[in-house]
Amino acid sequence: MHKTTLSIFLLFQALLTVTSKSTIEPCTNSDTCNALLGYTLYTDLKVSEVSSLFQIDPISLLTANAIDISYPDVEHHILPSKLYLKIPISCSCVDGIRKSVSTNYKIRPSDTLSTIADSVYGGLVSSDQLKEANSINDPSVLDVGQNLVVPLPCTCFNGSDNSLPAIYLSYVVQPLDSLAAIAARYFTTLTDLMNDNAMGTTAISDGDILAIPIPACASNFPKYASDFGLLVPNGSYAITAGHCVQCSCGPRNLNLYCMPASLAVSCSSMQCKNSNLMLGNVTVQQTGGGCNVTSCSYDGIVNGTIATTLNPSLQPRCPGQQEFPPLIAPPTSVEKESEFAPAPSPSSQSDGTGGRSPTSSVVPSTGISGFTPANGPISGISSGASAASSLVKPLPTLTPALVLLLVKLMIPVAL
Repeated sequence: MHKTTLSIFLLFQALLTVTSKSTIEPCTNSDTCNALLGYTLYTDLKVSEVSSLFQIDPISLLTANAIDISYPDVEHHILPSKLYLKIPISCSCVDGIRKSVSTNYKIRPSDTLSTIADSVYGGLVSSDQLKEANSINDPSVLDVGQNLVVPLPCTCFNGSDNSLPAIYLSYVVQPLDSLAAIAARYFTTLTDLMNDNAMGTTAISDGDILAIPIPACASNFPKYASDFGLLVPNGSYAITAGHCVQCSCGPRNLNLYCMPASLAVSCSSMQCKNSNLMLGNVTVQQTGGGCNVTSCSYDGIVNGTIATTLNPSLQPRCPGQQEFPPLIAPPTSVEKESEFAPAPSPSSQSDGTGGRSPTSSVVPSTGISGFTPANGPISGISSGASAASSLVKPLPTLTPALVLLLVKLMIPVAL
């Protein structure tokens, strides 16, 4: 074969085998962390169906997206196609790399590895990753009903970003995205995104997967608590303790605030010992030297029992009323211009269009404003695990124009 023809052929083959880049976090232990996936629905799906797709609790899906769970039959609400959601997952250390391997998918008729990867899971996994994770020799022969392990991307980075608690979102770059626009959308900086993703330039391509830090409220529950290490993304809330306790984060601070959940039916006592305060109650007393504040705080679920702690403190000024992340009604439609784009942070949405605050019988109050963790960041990750991340740089995407150019170059040579 002529040298020029061979060179063009090799370039053509290389471009055909291009894969998107994604952030990889090395790890050395078996600890897990909370993480998020940015996911766009490929079709209309019930809340329960999306939850089944990722094997997560439907309530955790709703709360991660600041959706009000008090609506009747909310788990069977149909979510519209093209809706962007944050999917809460557990991030593990597998073969020295951070990933989530707790998701399984049952093969349906007409499924291919490509449709499962690109359509069903929205590019969060590749067909090659599915092939490798399931030791598939012939991708053209898939057994209907077979369960596939779906390795999903995730990062932990010690549960912090610039010394503040954070939970990391794995985001699939969409058409027309720019790194600057993504940074603005998630209230972070270009420098932060570039550092987290080990990027030398701001160039990104469709299908790339970026790790995006989301500020979070950190708990300080004891290690023996069932919900040890709870992190709640800012602008959202979480339900814990067997659906008995609701913990909110924000909107304008990183103080975790917990109170009885609206779903609470059969729960253990939520009263603080040696007081008449219930979980979430706060008393304040103005004095000449400041403000005496006593609060009944949640301290995790221990052996099925809700643990509470009475916290007296002297603060410079009395706290104001507790602010809650605005909750939204279960979505029924998607605005065309917002397709494939992350929804704005719940903290930036107004309450005039269906936003609701959680209801509670307790008397709420707030901590001192400012981004200070309630009890300090929690992370079980070793310090060396997040020391580096790698970003595999792809070749340019193969476009129709490039194909035409290659054909034109090959014709004269062949003649």
